[in-house]
Amino acid sequence: IARIYGLDKAAAGELLESDPRTAYEHTLAARARASRLAVVREAVGEAAYAAGEYAEALAELRAAKRMNGAHDYVAIMADCERALGRPDRALTLLRNAPRETFAPPLRAEVVIVEAGARRDRGELDAALRTLENAPLSSQSRAPWVARLRYAYADTLLEAGRPQEALEWFHRTE
Repeated sequence: IARIYGLDKAAAGELLESDPRTAYEHTLAARARASRLAVVREAVGEAAYAAGEYAEALAELRAAKRMNGAHDYVAIMADCERALGRPDRALTLLRNAPRETFAPPLRAEVVIVEAGARRDRGELDAALRTLENAPLSSQSRAPWVARLRYAYADTLLEAGRPQEALEWFHRTE
């Protein structure tokens, strides 16, 4: 149905990597024709996020969530709150998320955003604890494991623990 309204999600996804501003403009055109479709609102939200339009991304992802009830956008929504200078709102949003239902990649993103919000508030110890409770030692080679390890290493570095940070940067690789 979304293709009928001019939104080819695969094409928009490819553009997100190479030209997020153009992808965003394409999704706005689709929204003008099909604003009542959750898939369109989700695509606009993702494209707005990639283009750095955080308030717009948040509004669109909230609309998609209202329409379809999905919690798949919670990490992006919370990261938008952080980008808008509202780490407390990000933490509230994440606190209410049903993490136990999330697949490992989304669970990892939620942890990374939560740790980032805690860093934004100057709570480095809390950010480290958040990351330490994640599966940092997973044997998986999945990208989400590397992202968790990188976030942990970066937080260690900010906390003034460069030797441990170096170890975790190596584990990221």
